[in-house]
Amino acid sequence: MPPATRKNKTDILLQTDFPGIKLLRRGKVRDVYDLGDRLLIVATDRISCFDVVLVCGIPEKGRVLTGISLFWFKYLGDVVDNHLLTADVEEYPAQLAKYKDILNGRSMVVKKADPLPIECIVRGYLSGSGWKEYQKSSSVCGIALPAGMKESEKLSQPIFTPSTKADVGHDININEAQAKRLIGQDVFEEIKNISLALYAKAASYALGRGIIIADTKFEFGRYNGKIILIDEVLTPDSSRFWPKEGFKPGKASPSFDKQFVRDYLESLDWDKTPPAPEVDPGIIEKTSQKYLHALKVLTTK
Repeated sequence: MPPATRKNKTDILLQTDFPGIKLLRRGKVRDVYDLGDRLLIVATDRISCFDVVLVCGIPEKGRVLTGISLFWFKYLGDVVDNHLLTADVEEYPAQLAKYKDILNGRSMVVKKADPLPIECIVRGYLSGSGWKEYQKSSSVCGIALPAGMKESEKLSQPIFTPSTKADVGHDININEAQAKRLIGQDVFEEIKNISLALYAKAASYALGRGIIIADTKFEFGRYNGKIILIDEVLTPDSSRFWPKEGFKPGKASPSFDKQFVRDYLESLDWDKTPPAPEVDPGIIEKTSQKYLHALKVLTTK
């Protein structure tokens, strides 16, 4: 079996296969390998919308996700410890040496934490599934919001709205009581406070760079008895990035994230179940440009 499946024309990496390295799981975007006491996480160029992995890939997407995550892990390190050990392929275990060309720029070796079974979503603006729920109930995940709010409007303060976690299928929004039953009250309060602190620091930084972080998703795990930040962090896959310039509530905002692809798919006659439709090449290229723009704006000194 070849070490990777590529579309050479655009250098899109859709899947990795490393003989001799134990594949732990293949997620919607990431391939995770078991290195014993550590994990190897490889960000492919796969893209998932409405919890369906599309047949296309997005050029440079895996490298963008990795580069942005590495930036945030360092920038937010004073808020909470994270799982990163190294992203330098020269420091990887010897058995990975022959795969360096594939791994370089799109992978990291991380601590082997025990993931918590919920996703930690922080919303600073009313959009996406939160906006849809608000229109029905004037609340989001059981949190009551003022009447008369507009789509994309900034909330008076960010809210913490957890969801279930699914590698396959749909994540489901849950309320605080349901989350506490899953992980316990003390852990819930800890990750809620951490999530809000991470969002506050990151949103302030990004706003200074001209990007509004409308909402984002964090994941946490236990490692040596401590809660640490894991997975990706504040990427265009896990967040809504809007341009500050020209922002106006009352409508869906343009974005530097995969919402652009979602909007395209919404325009098609597709019921959001597999198989996903083909994506127009122009949409693929423009999405890649949006991801690369987010990386440049957020991480360039």
